[in-house]
Amino acid sequence: GDARLVLEVQQQLGGGVVRTIAMGTSDGLKRGLEVTDLKKPIQVPVGKATLGRIMNVLGEPIDMKGDLTEEDGSAVEVSSIHRPAPSYEDQSNSQELLETGIKVIDLMCPFAKGGKVGLFGGAGVGKTVNMMELIRNIAAEHSGYSVFAGVGERTREGNDFYHEMTDSNVIDKVALVYGQMNEPPGNRLRVALTGLTMAEKFRDEGRDVLLFIDNIYRYTLAGTEVSALLGRMPSAVGYQPTLAEEMGVLQERITSTKPGSITPANG
Repeated sequence: GDARLVLEVQQQLGGGVVRTIAMGTSDGLKRGLEVTDLKKPIQVPVGKATLGRIMNVLGEPIDMKGDLTEEDGSAVEVSSIHRPAPSYEDQSNSQELLETGIKVIDLMCPFAKGGKVGLFGGAGVGKTVNMMELIRNIAAEHSGYSVFAGVGERTREGNDFYHEMTDSNVIDKVALVYGQMNEPPGNRLRVALTGLTMAEKFRDEGRDVLLFIDNIYRYTLAGTEVSALLGRMPSAVGYQPTLAEEMGVLQERITSTKPGSITPANG
Protein backbone atom coordinates (compact mmCIF):
# COMPACT_ATOMS: atom_id res chain seq x y z
CA GLY A 1 0.00 0.00 0.00
CA ASP A 2 0.98 3.66 0.26
CA ALA A 3 1.47 3.51 4.03
CA ARG A 4 4.88 4.87 4.95
CA LEU A 5 6.97 3.85 7.93
CA VAL A 6 9.19 6.49 9.51
CA LEU A 7 12.39 5.27 11.18
CA GLU A 8 14.51 7.45 13.47
CA VAL A 9 18.26 6.85 13.36
CA GLN A 10 19.69 5.95 16.79
CA GLN A 11 23.16 4.62 15.99
CA GLN A 12 25.62 4.95 13.12
CA LEU A 13 27.26 1.54 12.75
CA GLY A 14 29.61 2.58 9.91
CA GLY A 15 29.74 1.50 6.29
CA GLY A 16 26.43 3.15 5.51
CA VAL A 17 24.62 1.01 8.11
CA VAL A 18 22.44 2.60 10.78
CA ARG A 19 20.32 1.24 13.61
CA THR A 20 16.89 2.85 13.81
CA ILE A 21 13.72 2.72 15.88
CA ALA A 22 10.38 2.48 14.12
CA MET A 23 7.62 5.04 14.70
CA GLY A 24 5.01 2.55 13.47
CA THR A 25 4.49 -1.18 13.22
CA SER A 26 7.35 -3.10 11.63
CA ASP A 27 5.09 -5.95 10.51
CA GLY A 28 5.85 -7.07 6.96
CA LEU A 29 9.33 -5.53 6.76
CA LYS A 30 11.92 -7.66 5.00
CA ARG A 31 15.53 -7.40 3.92
CA GLY A 32 16.24 -5.43 0.79
CA LEU A 33 13.47 -2.84 1.12
CA GLU A 34 14.40 0.63 -0.13
CA VAL A 35 14.80 3.34 2.51
CA THR A 36 14.75 7.09 1.80
CA ASP A 37 17.01 9.41 3.83
CA LEU A 38 14.88 12.46 4.73
CA LYS A 39 18.01 14.37 5.91
CA LYS A 40 16.07 16.03 8.74
CA PRO A 41 14.68 15.15 12.18
CA ILE A 42 11.02 14.32 12.77
CA GLN A 43 9.03 17.53 12.24
CA VAL A 44 5.46 18.07 13.41
CA PRO A 45 2.86 20.80 12.78
CA VAL A 46 2.56 23.54 15.40
CA GLY A 47 0.25 26.48 16.00
CA LYS A 48 -3.50 27.00 16.01
CA ALA A 49 -4.08 24.43 13.25
CA THR A 50 -3.40 21.67 15.81
CA LEU A 51 -6.24 22.74 18.12
CA GLY A 52 -9.26 20.45 18.14
CA ARG A 53 -7.38 17.73 16.29
CA ILE A 54 -6.05 14.28 17.21
CA MET A 55 -2.56 13.57 15.89
CA ASN A 56 0.00 10.80 16.08
CA VAL A 57 3.70 10.98 16.94
CA LEU A 58 4.49 12.37 13.46
CA GLY A 59 1.82 15.09 13.76
CA GLU A 60 -0.36 13.35 11.18
CA PRO A 61 -4.10 13.74 11.86
CA ILE A 62 -5.78 10.47 12.89
CA ASP A 63 -9.30 11.85 13.49
CA MET A 64 -10.40 11.45 9.84
CA LYS A 65 -11.10 15.19 9.52
CA GLY A 66 -8.70 15.83 6.66
CA ASP A 67 -5.30 17.51 6.57
CA LEU A 68 -4.23 20.23 8.97
CA THR A 69 -4.52 23.71 7.43
CA GLU A 70 -4.35 27.27 8.69
CA GLU A 71 -7.57 29.32 8.68
CA ASP A 72 -6.45 31.18 5.56
CA GLY A 73 -5.66 27.89 3.80
CA SER A 74 -1.89 28.34 3.97
CA ALA A 75 0.53 25.55 4.89
CA VAL A 76 0.94 24.78 8.58
CA GLU A 77 4.23 25.69 10.28
CA VAL A 78 6.33 22.69 11.30
CA SER A 79 8.95 22.32 14.01
CA SER A 80 11.49 19.62 14.92
CA ILE A 81 10.63 17.51 17.98
CA HIS A 82 14.30 17.69 19.04
CA ARG A 83 15.16 21.15 20.32
CA PRO A 84 17.48 22.55 22.98
CA ALA A 85 16.01 23.68 26.29
CA PRO A 86 15.69 27.47 26.82
CA SER A 87 18.82 29.08 28.27
CA TYR A 88 18.78 30.38 31.85
CA GLU A 89 18.54 34.02 30.76
CA ASP A 90 15.47 33.22 28.64
CA GLN A 91 13.65 31.51 31.50
CA SER A 92 11.15 33.29 33.70
CA ASN A 93 10.49 32.60 37.37
CA SER A 94 7.18 34.35 38.02
CA GLN A 95 5.38 33.44 41.25
CA GLU A 96 1.80 33.62 39.96
CA LEU A 97 -0.80 31.02 40.88
CA LEU A 98 -2.91 29.25 38.28
CA GLU A 99 -6.53 29.01 39.41
CA THR A 100 -7.80 25.61 38.30
CA GLY A 101 -11.43 25.92 39.39
CA ILE A 102 -11.15 22.64 41.30
CA LYS A 103 -11.63 23.94 44.84
CA VAL A 104 -9.74 21.23 46.70
CA ILE A 105 -6.67 21.69 44.45
CA ASP A 106 -6.74 25.50 44.70
CA LEU A 107 -7.00 25.27 48.51
CA MET A 108 -4.72 22.37 49.42
CA CYS A 109 -2.26 22.22 46.52
CA PRO A 110 -2.36 25.39 44.39
CA PHE A 111 -0.60 25.19 41.03
CA ALA A 112 2.15 27.73 40.34
CA LYS A 113 2.01 29.11 36.81
CA GLY A 114 4.88 27.44 35.00
CA GLY A 115 5.50 25.08 37.93
CA LYS A 116 5.67 21.32 37.56
CA VAL A 117 2.84 19.17 38.87
CA GLY A 118 2.78 15.39 39.32
CA LEU A 119 -0.38 13.34 39.76
CA PHE A 120 0.37 10.11 41.61
CA GLY A 121 -2.11 7.28 42.10
CA GLY A 122 -2.76 3.63 41.40
CA ALA A 123 -4.45 2.28 38.29
CA GLY A 124 -8.03 3.43 37.82
CA VAL A 125 -8.23 5.96 40.68
CA GLY A 126 -8.86 9.01 38.50
CA LYS A 127 -5.61 10.61 37.28
CA THR A 128 -6.95 10.94 33.74
CA VAL A 129 -10.36 12.17 34.94
CA ASN A 130 -8.58 14.84 36.98
CA MET A 131 -6.67 15.97 33.88
CA MET A 132 -9.90 16.11 31.87
CA GLU A 133 -11.48 18.39 34.46
CA LEU A 134 -8.40 20.64 34.54
CA ILE A 135 -8.39 21.05 30.74
CA ARG A 136 -12.12 21.80 30.72
CA ASN A 137 -11.83 24.40 33.49
CA ILE A 138 -8.75 26.13 32.05
CA ALA A 139 -10.40 26.35 28.62
CA ALA A 140 -13.76 27.50 29.97
CA GLU A 141 -12.55 29.96 32.65
CA HIS A 142 -9.28 31.30 31.20
CA SER A 143 -9.71 30.59 27.46
CA GLY A 144 -6.31 28.94 27.80
CA TYR A 145 -4.85 26.37 25.43
CA SER A 146 -3.87 22.88 26.49
CA VAL A 147 -1.87 20.10 24.85
CA PHE A 148 -2.59 16.52 25.86
CA ALA A 149 -0.01 13.84 25.08
CA GLY A 150 -1.34 10.31 25.61
CA VAL A 151 1.77 8.19 26.12
CA GLY A 152 1.12 4.45 26.27
CA GLU A 153 -2.40 4.93 27.58
CA ARG A 154 -5.54 2.94 26.77
CA THR A 155 -7.16 3.77 23.43
CA ARG A 156 -10.57 3.70 25.14
CA GLU A 157 -9.46 6.51 27.48
CA GLY A 158 -8.25 8.55 24.53
CA ASN A 159 -11.60 8.10 22.83
CA ASP A 160 -13.54 9.01 26.00
CA PHE A 161 -11.30 12.03 26.46
CA TYR A 162 -12.01 13.35 22.96
CA HIS A 163 -15.79 12.98 23.35
CA GLU A 164 -15.69 14.55 26.82
CA MET A 165 -13.85 17.59 25.42
CA THR A 166 -16.31 17.80 22.49
CA ASP A 167 -19.35 17.59 24.79
CA SER A 168 -17.86 20.34 27.01
CA ASN A 169 -17.33 22.58 23.93
CA VAL A 170 -13.63 23.02 24.73
CA ILE A 171 -12.19 20.77 22.00
CA ASP A 172 -11.12 23.86 20.01
CA LYS A 173 -8.80 24.84 22.89
CA VAL A 174 -6.87 21.56 23.12
CA ALA A 175 -4.46 19.69 20.84
CA LEU A 176 -4.44 15.92 21.34
CA VAL A 177 -1.41 13.77 20.52
CA TYR A 178 -1.67 10.03 20.99
CA GLY A 179 0.84 7.19 21.03
CA GLN A 180 -1.24 4.58 22.80
CA MET A 181 -0.15 1.30 24.36
CA ASN A 182 -0.64 -0.62 21.10
CA GLU A 183 2.14 1.42 19.46
CA PRO A 184 5.79 0.26 19.27
CA PRO A 185 8.17 1.57 21.97
CA GLY A 186 9.93 4.05 19.67
CA ASN A 187 6.59 5.75 19.04
CA ARG A 188 5.74 5.95 22.76
CA LEU A 189 9.21 7.33 23.54
CA ARG A 190 8.80 10.19 21.07
CA VAL A 191 5.12 11.13 21.38
CA ALA A 192 5.74 13.15 24.57
CA LEU A 193 8.27 15.26 22.63
CA THR A 194 5.68 15.79 19.88
CA GLY A 195 3.17 17.17 22.41
CA LEU A 196 5.86 19.29 24.08
CA THR A 197 6.91 20.81 20.73
CA MET A 198 3.31 21.91 20.11
CA ALA A 199 3.10 23.41 23.62
CA GLU A 200 6.40 25.29 23.11
CA LYS A 201 4.96 27.04 20.06
CA PHE A 202 1.98 28.37 22.04
CA ARG A 203 4.33 29.46 24.86
CA ASP A 204 6.62 31.28 22.43
CA GLU A 205 3.56 33.15 21.10
CA GLY A 206 3.11 34.58 24.61
CA ARG A 207 0.43 32.23 25.92
CA ASP A 208 0.11 30.35 29.19
CA VAL A 209 -0.34 26.75 28.10
CA LEU A 210 -1.06 23.57 30.03
CA LEU A 211 0.81 20.44 28.98
CA PHE A 212 -0.61 17.12 30.12
CA ILE A 213 1.47 13.97 29.75
CA ASP A 214 -0.49 10.84 30.55
CA ASN A 215 1.39 8.73 31.54
CA ILE A 216 4.96 9.79 32.30
CA TYR A 217 5.80 6.37 33.75
CA ARG A 218 4.91 4.71 30.44
CA TYR A 219 7.30 7.13 28.76
CA THR A 220 10.00 5.71 31.05
CA LEU A 221 8.97 2.14 30.22
CA ALA A 222 9.11 2.89 26.48
CA GLY A 223 12.70 4.06 27.02
CA THR A 224 13.47 0.77 28.79
CA GLU A 225 12.13 -1.20 25.81
CA VAL A 226 14.05 0.88 23.26
CA SER A 227 17.23 0.57 25.33
CA ALA A 228 16.91 -3.23 25.33
CA LEU A 229 16.30 -3.24 21.56
CA LEU A 230 19.50 -1.22 21.07
CA GLY A 231 21.45 -3.72 23.18
CA ARG A 232 22.32 -1.39 26.06
CA MET A 233 23.22 -2.98 29.39
CA PRO A 234 20.41 -2.29 31.91
CA SER A 235 21.16 -0.67 35.27
CA ALA A 236 20.83 -2.51 38.60
CA VAL A 237 17.01 -2.49 38.75
CA GLY A 238 16.46 -3.12 35.04
CA TYR A 239 15.95 0.46 33.89
CA GLN A 240 17.84 1.86 30.93
CA PRO A 241 21.26 3.40 31.67
CA THR A 242 20.09 6.55 29.86
CA LEU A 243 17.01 7.06 32.09
CA ALA A 244 18.19 10.32 33.70
CA GLU A 245 19.18 11.77 30.33
CA GLU A 246 15.88 10.81 28.64
CA MET A 247 13.84 12.30 31.48
CA GLY A 248 16.06 15.38 31.49
CA VAL A 249 15.70 15.96 27.74
CA LEU A 250 11.93 16.11 28.22
CA GLN A 251 11.67 17.92 31.56
CA GLU A 252 14.32 20.59 30.89
CA ARG A 253 12.32 21.85 27.92
CA ILE A 254 9.12 22.11 29.98
CA THR A 255 9.76 25.56 31.39
CA SER A 256 8.44 29.10 31.32
CA THR A 257 10.12 31.83 29.30
CA LYS A 258 9.68 35.61 29.22
CA PRO A 259 6.84 35.51 26.63
CA GLY A 260 4.69 32.72 28.10
CA SER A 261 4.52 29.69 30.35
CA ILE A 262 4.09 25.93 30.15
CA THR A 263 2.49 24.39 33.23
CA PRO A 264 2.87 20.62 33.01
CA ALA A 265 0.74 18.02 34.79
CA ASN A 266 2.32 14.60 34.50
CA GLY A 267 0.15 11.64 35.44
